[in-house]
Amino acid sequence: MNVLEGLNDSQIAATKVINGPIMVIAGAGSGKTKVLTHRIAHLIENDIEPFNILSLTFTNKAAQEMKERISLMVGEDKARNIWMGTFHSVFAKILRVEHEKIGFPSNFTIYDTQDSKSLIKTIVKEKKLDDKLYKPGIVYNRISAAKNSLISAENYLSDSEISSTDNSTGRPRIGDIYMEYSKRCFRASAMDFDDLLFKTNVLLKHNPEVLYKYQEKFKFILVDEYQDTNHAQYLIIKSLAARFENLCVVGDDAQSIYSFRGANIHNIFNFRRDYPDYQLFKLEQNYRSTKNIVEAANSIIRINKEQIKKSVWTANDSGDKIKVIKSYSDNEEGKMIANEIFEYSSVKNLGYQNFGILYRTNAQSRAFEEALRKLNIPYRIFGGLSFYQRKEIKDLLAYFRLSANLNDEESLKRIINYPKRGIGQTTVNNALICANEKDVSLWDVINEPDQFGFNVNSGTRNKLELFCSMLRNYNSRVNKSNAYELALEIAKNTGLIRDLSSDRTPEGIVRFENIQELLNGIQEFSKNSNEENFISLGDFLIDVALLTDADKDDDENKNKVSLMTIHAAKGLEFTNVHVVGMEEDLFPSMLSKNSREDLEEERRLFYVAVTRAKASLTLSYAVSRFKWGNLIQCEPSRFLEELDPKYLLQTFSRKNLNKDLSKTISKNQRPPLKNKFSKPLSHLKSVNTLSSNTNQNKQTDILKLKLGDQVLHERFGKGKVVEISGDFPNTKATVFFPSAGQKQLLLKFAKLQLV
Repeated sequence: MNVLEGLNDSQIAATKVINGPIMVIAGAGSGKTKVLTHRIAHLIENDIEPFNILSLTFTNKAAQEMKERISLMVGEDKARNIWMGTFHSVFAKILRVEHEKIGFPSNFTIYDTQDSKSLIKTIVKEKKLDDKLYKPGIVYNRISAAKNSLISAENYLSDSEISSTDNSTGRPRIGDIYMEYSKRCFRASAMDFDDLLFKTNVLLKHNPEVLYKYQEKFKFILVDEYQDTNHAQYLIIKSLAARFENLCVVGDDAQSIYSFRGANIHNIFNFRRDYPDYQLFKLEQNYRSTKNIVEAANSIIRINKEQIKKSVWTANDSGDKIKVIKSYSDNEEGKMIANEIFEYSSVKNLGYQNFGILYRTNAQSRAFEEALRKLNIPYRIFGGLSFYQRKEIKDLLAYFRLSANLNDEESLKRIINYPKRGIGQTTVNNALICANEKDVSLWDVINEPDQFGFNVNSGTRNKLELFCSMLRNYNSRVNKSNAYELALEIAKNTGLIRDLSSDRTPEGIVRFENIQELLNGIQEFSKNSNEENFISLGDFLIDVALLTDADKDDDENKNKVSLMTIHAAKGLEFTNVHVVGMEEDLFPSMLSKNSREDLEEERRLFYVAVTRAKASLTLSYAVSRFKWGNLIQCEPSRFLEELDPKYLLQTFSRKNLNKDLSKTISKNQRPPLKNKFSKPLSHLKSVNTLSSNTNQNKQTDILKLKLGDQVLHERFGKGKVVEISGDFPNTKATVFFPSAGQKQLLLKFAKLQLV
């Protein structure tokens, strides 16, 4: 196969260079993934060993997609030997190999954010600190930022500038918490996500022979989304590439939007300084969007002073101009956007998966959720509760993790008495005190209480022994037994499946089904296990621990409107995009007014939002919005005025807004809902509102409501009656709504319709 086939001239030029440092600036929708995959295939065709290629991405999904494409070009045997994955997955693999040099066992646990915050909460409580001041989220973010800047707990405590900052915020003990947090993670044989980068830097810095080993191994390094790298990632890449300098970075400074996570845009700006003999390639043809959208995006981003200049263009049609919609409140904004999606979907015969609603903050989703529900439009909130963060899933995974690593304190605390086995919280608390005093793990104390002076009565001792005996059995088999068979045994023998199956409420049934789905996933994961390629439960845990927010099942997205923050939308695309909440102090954020750099990042965020759209783009703002319970006036975003007006459907000027901007708009003053469709949406009555006659006709039917009936609620949509209680007029119905869960409703007020 000719690996250069199907590439344009710029893509070919970026693909063909083999040796030396190169930077590929890839505009939105310009085919950067195509260049990365074809470049790797081209290296292999030119006799570069796949074992010597390292390709780093920011999601497992992106890595998997790239590997599948490369397999089609060079064959699966060669593709599987490429070191390809996220920064965290690749370096976790290296740390497991080199574990002895950093003092960890190879089976260390990877704590997710929830685990880390739980441990921080425990430490704050133990130190008798104010938990309202030292909130786990605030402390966690501070520790995370320190690790991404390669500041250890010891260095954190000794740095006067850091101490001064913490003192000024009223949190002088964060350094102490960080130190204790590090000790407890080490004692639990656990690393958090930031440790995977922090410890890799420590490993390479203090072990020259290890650095040389991986420099020799990774002769060719490719990095995707280079503008999103933080300091820790930057130093790892620089160290590994120092020997051969065959480094290819791909990215777009105009899409650098993650500084709050530690991403440093100067990594891409300074590439030339780091590698003076580098070659620069620009991918400027956009294959995604219409001319109007591409050129409107150009008109926004060219305002930024700090950027690598490029001229993005497209051969696509001009397409529709961009709509700007004004609403009189945030609730009305939700209704207008929902109505427009309903109408547009009907007129164009488009599935709902073609629509994306993008907002600056998660809190904005409420108005759109309510409006979509009233029209029975299915939707999905991207970045909502992950499958692997559901309680029942976390519980079973805790058993798996503890079976692999008996020192995992967070998992042990989570399931030591679930399902209930008579080991109370007092026993656990006393065991933790003993573990802290002896500086050993919680497992050591409960497994051998006499050795560590942990006094318990005979009944509790027997219960602890049964529990520990069960876990020792699983631990001895976790890397020897078939992943699925052992997982199923653990789920059954611990009593977890029995406990969940006894709950026959709709929520209980969903939880039980989730456990079945997890076990199905493990079975699928281990289906290719054999003597040569044995897949253990430990392998599955590594895979799950390194999943990112973007690594979700695509089936969940089918025929649903996607709601998400703009940050979560990066890398995605939709036929029709609605960017909402285009108001000053919301977008751009109030916090962005501190500096030009912050405001330019907000503008890059707007650029990302605009370039998600393929065919149609709508921008909306509200004249008033509720904040902290108060109705406030809003001023349209400066970004609306920065757009070149020739790409807009209607003229927009902040200077010539209607006088209603200067008035306080009460609920009674709001004008009727309007949008571009002049006809009233009367055909939606069956979903949205009922005439008085319909209400009277349905009232008699509602009184005859019985178990199993299908009903329609104006807010929650369709549901099923699962229980009826009480006498009229106080009759209540318990209804299970797929979109909202189980709700108990008083029938005389519920306005239910039989369907």
